[in-house]
Amino acid sequence: MFSKTCNHGIRATIYISEQSLHGKKVSLKDVAKATESPLAYTSKILQQLVRYNIINSDKGRAGGFSMDKERLEKVKLISVVLAIDGDSIFTNCGVGLNKCNEKMPCPVHHQFKPIRENLKQMLETTTIKSLAQQLGLG
Repeated sequence: MFSKTCNHGIRATIYISEQSLHGKKVSLKDVAKATESPLAYTSKILQQLVRYNIINSDKGRAGGFSMDKERLEKVKLISVVLAIDGDSIFTNCGVGLNKCNEKMPCPVHHQFKPIRENLKQMLETTTIKSLAQQLGLG
């Protein structure tokens, strides 16, 4: 459903969030290892997440990637999806047609619409912190 890059971005954000809950900052290498993705690929994803103010990046000896308490409380899963994939999952045709809308629906338009709306609602109400906490519980 999401791009491979978005999946890695979600995993990276959850990992950084989980570590931030314990007061830890993580390195690029830590994130790449935890998400099982190449270093350069992870770097580009993290740059995008920093650009969209989803995660923090601090340089220097005590540097690393983290999320402050305010972001942990406020950042929703939809922020990560929009930062990496944009809103195409909510606007594009379910079967990939160029001209699909309410007036000229594709064969699955009306079945796909409630699924898309439910997905959007879930992404808008799920915080990164809640995901990190749930993963921490096993």
